[in-house]
Amino acid sequence: MTHNTPLSPRPLRHLSEVHRRVLTAGQLRSHGVSTAELNEQCRTGGPWQQLLPGVVLLHPGPATSEERLHGALLYAAREWAPGVPAQPTADEPHRPVHADAVITGLAALTLHGFSSTPPLLSLDRIDVLIPRLRRLRSSGYVRVLRTPSLPTPRTVTGLPVAPVPRALADAVAELTDAGAVRRLLTEAVRAGHCEPAEVVRELTQAKLLNRPHVVDAVDALLAEGRAIAENRLYRMVAEYGLPDPVWNVDLRLPGGPHLGGVDAYWPEQAVAVELDTRAPRQDDDALWSEYARKREHLERLGITVVYITPRKLRASLEQQAAVVRTALMASGDRDPAAYVVVLPR
Repeated sequence: MTHNTPLSPRPLRHLSEVHRRVLTAGQLRSHGVSTAELNEQCRTGGPWQQLLPGVVLLHPGPATSEERLHGALLYAAREWAPGVPAQPTADEPHRPVHADAVITGLAALTLHGFSSTPPLLSLDRIDVLIPRLRRLRSSGYVRVLRTPSLPTPRTVTGLPVAPVPRALADAVAELTDAGAVRRLLTEAVRAGHCEPAEVVRELTQAKLLNRPHVVDAVDALLAEGRAIAENRLYRMVAEYGLPDPVWNVDLRLPGGPHLGGVDAYWPEQAVAVELDTRAPRQDDDALWSEYARKREHLERLGITVVYITPRKLRASLEQQAAVVRTALMASGDRDPAAYVVVLPR
């Protein structure tokens, strides 16, 4: 029997090319390969090799990055029953593949298209998320990470991959290089993979914000995120024909208290826009209370406040422009606003 010999009784034609090159021992048994035959094929110098415990690479020589990823998922995925392959068969084409294993960490970020992460073949480890109650140990190049609940994966090149914020948190948990952490977080926002608040939420849940180098990177991330959101706000006003506001100003009552800063203000219409760039940290409730108090105070004075999140600006610039335009047009139907002093901030 050679590595090109068809297996029986189940043919392999219904499987993709990579699935024909990497199979579990259970799958091979279902195709008629006995334990003795498997051991013979995987002997030193033989045509097959054991890629991971219970996972076989059906050719000699190094595994490709695709084969390593597929092998990692086969190793981590729960088989449905003893001897039943984790991959769907011709009779069960719609059964979920790797239903309880998700690629995360640096490998996931590389799959998402990050340029600041290493190529897949140069990674010593591939991180795979599994449910917390699964009994499975890290082995070979696979590092098993347990989680109370698996994130809803994104399908990238046919593989279940953790969303960028979760993959970032899992990658940062293993990194001690402050520069590397900062590059990852900055690219996540600058390249439009996700918003800063999503990243901070995952880092908070992972209890990583007690590490000074992570806190420094998050501060840089938030500054980067605000700058990008401000640029989108400028673009919104210019591209959708809104009247020019005064930008980044503080509002005060004449001779009275400071009312707060806003990102854009139209004095004639008494309409303000504020970017909601709050990061979900432990003091989030207190910060939101401050936002709410400021908004309530301004609206009591007759000033309409429009809050816009960076995510909304990224996803629907035209819709946000329509919201602001509506507020400007409605100003003629309101009672005149109180006079406020506008100062640069």
